[in-house]
Amino acid sequence: MFGQVVPSELPNKFAMAVRQPHGIIAAITPWNFPTAIPCWKLMPALIAGNTAVFKPSPYSPLSAFNLVRILEEAGLPPGVVNLLFGEDEAGAALVRDPRVAMVSFTGSLEVGREIASYCGAAGKRVHLEMGGKNAIIVLDDADIDLAIEGAVWSAFGTSGQRCTAASRMIVHNRVLDAFTRELVSRAGALRLGDGLVETTEVGPVVNRPALEKIQGYMEIGRREGAAVAVGGGRAAGNGLERGYFFQPTVFTDVRPRMRIAQEEIFGPVTDVIPVSDLDEAVAVNNDVPYGLVASVYTRDVSRAFKAMEQITTGIVYINAGTIGAEVQLPFGGTRGTGNGHREAGTAALDSYSEWKTVYIDYSGRLQKAQIDR
Repeated sequence: MFGQVVPSELPNKFAMAVRQPHGIIAAITPWNFPTAIPCWKLMPALIAGNTAVFKPSPYSPLSAFNLVRILEEAGLPPGVVNLLFGEDEAGAALVRDPRVAMVSFTGSLEVGREIASYCGAAGKRVHLEMGGKNAIIVLDDADIDLAIEGAVWSAFGTSGQRCTAASRMIVHNRVLDAFTRELVSRAGALRLGDGLVETTEVGPVVNRPALEKIQGYMEIGRREGAAVAVGGGRAAGNGLERGYFFQPTVFTDVRPRMRIAQEEIFGPVTDVIPVSDLDEAVAVNNDVPYGLVASVYTRDVSRAFKAMEQITTGIVYINAGTIGAEVQLPFGGTRGTGNGHREAGTAALDSYSEWKTVYIDYSGRLQKAQIDR
């Protein structure tokens, strides 16, 4: 816990600010990081002195159970973290419970907005993390081989099922053909299969609705005039038809305002969007409903710093992909990605605690603040 001790403007007076807990925190988490995201919520909440009701996704119950069991084995007192399994109705009941002082939610923009609307009307504190439409900007002086490595890992690693996945490639016209050609080649060669097999590079998506959603965006993209350069359908062969496998997909001929370039698809799909210079690249990057992560590949330090200043996402990478955030720094985004709070780092304590300012006057007389000075 971090507080503040500052000088008072009056003599013989002590001034400080301390943190206090909110009370009961509702932590509602998704399936895609079933241990990491709950830890990012529960640990700072507990450090700040709160108790928590933890509702995991119904698609990852065992990870949640094991996490809470570890906390119990470590000596956490009964009732400090409470595990609630259930579908959407359970989450809604938890949000509406008057005993819950704060809701911390990671998930879709649509559900997050519903939670924010209710908490705003009820006067509850709310912390939201709601996805992204992240971009890798490849400038004409970039190390193309390095950019390709970052693009493949960021777009198709974990099957694109993370809020920081790179679903847009914003590429300078001078390197567009070379970059696109190599990206398409690498995407088409990725090995799909069981994630427990060491040679697998892309696993399945989480369930049938996710598969159908991704497939639906293939038709949306084609109708908008984009071209599927590789992939574009459900994977089959070698037993893949028995799972929810989708081919790594690259869209080309993409314009920035197309739905496939604006909406979160949450699968192994990325777009290639051509631009003529850094200013246009930054404008395209910023012109989406989300603002979580952006990446810039360039050898020019002045362009890198200009991009860092002008990009409006919560996280920026230079010469690295869009995934790999570290827990000691704030994590979160702007616009539709979040509501101003941050996970991780010392910033997390601001989400899970209240400030209380304390003055101790040991002068032995009434001091009338500025009037006496």
